[in-house]
Amino acid sequence: MNRTFVGLGAICAFLSVAFGAFGAHALKKVLTTDMLANYQTGVQYQMMHALGLIAVGLAFAAIPDSRQLRWAGWFMFAGIVIFSGSLYILSLTGIRTLGAITPIGGVAFLLGWGMLAAAVYRKKSNI
Repeated sequence: MNRTFVGLGAICAFLSVAFGAFGAHALKKVLTTDMLANYQTGVQYQMMHALGLIAVGLAFAAIPDSRQLRWAGWFMFAGIVIFSGSLYILSLTGIRTLGAITPIGGVAFLLGWGMLAAAVYRKKSNI
């Protein structure tokens, strides 16, 4: 197990629940329907990838010292910060230019999942 990624995943999951509750209660009457939908997309992707971070951290028990797992975790974390973070800021400020960096976070998510898959398939024995 890798405590860094399990810990980051748990923190990101905690924050996802907090941000989701904030959006549902405090922002529902403040944001437009479109902006609230953007905000909720950030929350959903943050939670999915928080769980992905936990999975990466737990995979280290079966594949210790895997560089691919390490990259998977950092890509997922970067994706959360860039993808979800840009959607949160866009929703709260209305600065539409932030939408231009959101796809970079999406690419980081894809790279994270790809690295996780590569690490698992490179492992010679069953996990």
